[in-house]
Amino acid sequence: MASPFNPREQVKPLAPSSRYSVRSHDLEDDVPSLHITKFSQRNYYCCGLAAAMFLILAVIAIVLGFTIFHVKGPRITMNGVTIEQLTITANGSLQTGSNITLLADVSIKNPNVASFKYENTTTLVYFNGTEVGEGRSPAGVAKARRTMRMNVTVDIVPAKILAVQEFFKESAEGVLTLTSFTRVHGKVKVVMVKRNVVVELNCTMTYNFTSQGIQGDKCKRRVRL
Repeated sequence: MASPFNPREQVKPLAPSSRYSVRSHDLEDDVPSLHITKFSQRNYYCCGLAAAMFLILAVIAIVLGFTIFHVKGPRITMNGVTIEQLTITANGSLQTGSNITLLADVSIKNPNVASFKYENTTTLVYFNGTEVGEGRSPAGVAKARRTMRMNVTVDIVPAKILAVQEFFKESAEGVLTLTSFTRVHGKVKVVMVKRNVVVELNCTMTYNFTSQGIQGDKCKRRVRL
């Protein structure tokens, strides 16, 4: 019986498959590149997130700067004026025994989110361009988004009015036209921003000798930041 194994027949080895062959040093070379790629992606992500947060904070700061934290000028208003001890004589002159008193009711409206601290207030009264009286009011604080009222008292010297030639012309018509100028200087501090504020009020009023009251007044306001 013939043996199934023929020694003459040689077993041929299988040829290595080049399609699926991977060298070990190629894998070792790819590992660092993968780490570098992941590290770069992580850096790009962090930089992008930081830039986005910076832009958001910048937009918020700009919006708040132009809205809530924007320093606005306070509004000053002359609510009413009363003149006392202004008496005209029979010959159309003024009694000079005592000064004339002008009482002004003034209000300051603060629209800011911070208080408006103002210094001593000065009010000057003019007749036909000549200063005839002066008054001062103490310093104070107008709270945030509140309106503060103050009374201003001005002493007017009758002799200074009589020294103006236009007085007798106006007294013959039964009126006396006066001009008042009020200046308020203060500061408003919003967060880290401190601004100097100057508020000015210029009013023209006409006093009627018959009714002994103010028959009309016009005011102009000016704010400097």
